[in-house]
Amino acid sequence: MLFLSDNAAAVHPRVWEAMRVADASDAPYDGDALSQRLDAAFSALFGRDCTALWVATGTAANCLALATMVPPHGGVICHHEAHIEADEGGAPGFFTHGAKLMLLEGEGAKIAPAAIEALAGSLRNDVHQVQPHAVSITQASEYGRVYRSEELAALAAVVKGRGLGLHIDGARFANAVAFLGCDPWQACQGADALSFGCVKNGGMSAEALVFFDPALADVARFRRKRAGHLQSKGRYLAAQILAMLEGGLWLENARHANAAAQHLAVAAGQRLLHPVEANEVFLATTATERTALRDQGFAFYDWGVDGLRLVTAWNSDSAHVEALARAIAAL
Repeated sequence: MLFLSDNAAAVHPRVWEAMRVADASDAPYDGDALSQRLDAAFSALFGRDCTALWVATGTAANCLALATMVPPHGGVICHHEAHIEADEGGAPGFFTHGAKLMLLEGEGAKIAPAAIEALAGSLRNDVHQVQPHAVSITQASEYGRVYRSEELAALAAVVKGRGLGLHIDGARFANAVAFLGCDPWQACQGADALSFGCVKNGGMSAEALVFFDPALADVARFRRKRAGHLQSKGRYLAAQILAMLEGGLWLENARHANAAAQHLAVAAGQRLLHPVEANEVFLATTATERTALRDQGFAFYDWGVDGLRLVTAWNSDSAHVEALARAIAAL
């Protein structure tokens, strides 16, 4: 009974079917009919003109986006537990050719406008200190916390006021939108680039890098090729992304995962380390309690010395979720 990660989930049947249909001759790279539909599909989703490029991984999406905004001598302001800092093996520095990650604290792995102002305002404007060129936030955050639209508006005002770019790591963007119940743009307003996650939400090997600034997209095309991410049969990646968008599958899947997490949150009660707003549940537990859960067949990651992390997915089995809820309540 897997609650390790939504990366462990199966590929949605509609995604498999879309790839099967795409299994025909077409133009290579991103010249095929499916890849050519991505811009219009995302423009319709967000209600504004945007450009979408497929890439194979979330790390590539994040780092290609940042590389379009940040020169090698610049910096990216982010939370110290952001995925680009804690889980991408130095890839941001590799893709940007040396840009520095400038780390902030913040409850729930979210960063506040005041913290950005404090950091940026403390720097001398000279060559002896790294100057920030972009801010990167995660929606939903690494602790499953969601930025509300008013939080994003306030944050974007500070970012733009300082002339910085804004990137959103949306590996679980669908879960954030499902939680907020809002128009998708309200969950990423002010962003110059969004890494729109699909793999964690029922996809197989495709993520969408969405640019709301077309000039950045023009740069990203060259960087994608140089980084080895321009796949010759890109139609299979485009097919996955379109399958997620068409018919609202991306939201349907996220709602299922969120509902499963909420069920576990109710059972956890006072054990919760963070409010459950997306599809991640963090619990205070002892080593003995974690062993007891594993002995019952539940798989999850330890989180620090005294906690664990549970992640639900689009295909979380309701019987497994109910069994885990009972097991947590019985600890």
